Amino acid sequence: MKRILLIVLGISLSFLSLYSQEKQSPLVFSLELSSKYMWRGIEYGTAPVVFPMLSCNYKGFSIYALGAYAVNGTHQEMDLGLSYTYEKFTLGLSDYYYPSAVGEEDSYFQLSNRSTGHSVEAYLMLNPFKVPIWVTVSTYVFGADKKLNGGQAFSSYVEAGYTYAFNDKNALSLAVGTNLNKGFYTSYEKEFCVVNIALKYVTSFTFGKFKLPISASYILNPYKEKSYLTFSLYFNS
Repeated sequence: MKRILLIVLGISLSFLSLYSQEKQSPLVFSLELSSKYMWRGIEYGTAPVVFPMLSCNYKGFSIYALGAYAVNGTHQEMDLGLSYTYEKFTLGLSDYYYPSAVGEEDSYFQLSNRSTGHSVEAYLMLNPFKVPIWVTVSTYVFGADKKLNGGQAFSSYVEAGYTYAFNDKNALSLAVGTNLNKGFYTSYEKEFCVVNIALKYVTSFTFGKFKLPISASYILNPYKEKSYLTFSLYFNS
């Protein structure tokens, strides 16, 4: 794990060094305010959440740091990611870390696979068609994603979706996601089943030169027999 982090850090620093030669700033800051934290059909608490994000893109490479903080303090998250996009394919690694969920004895730099609070996911995103259809396949390959017996669970997930854009600034998307094995999406109890159906509407309001994107999402988790409605505001530098 230490080698992985060092490699990612080295690539990131080289990436920023190359991009710094460009006239345009390599960094983009964005902020999302959401009524609830939902991810792949999973509910992370009931309070509104703030998502600050710092990202950088250069010649197909992308790196980011993303935080997630519930306004009532019940959830904290720190994610790092590195990806490369070639034409209609994106390959990436994401590191998820939850300070509020792993206990006081855990350290961010505790990187042993047996005791780390990190979860590392590898993923592949495809958009190979002329129509706006996407497919994402992901697997947790390292860290806190463990079976009840302590073995690595390799929780895997696949999602397919379609986006319909209309009237310039409006888009409607539908995504369906399933788990592929006994992973954390089903509390390590059930194999293949649908865990996420998400219908999302995105639009924006314009105030002079200021543009405010907003979204509303209806989310259904058939496995848990629960549904949710969320709203989000987006601010970009």
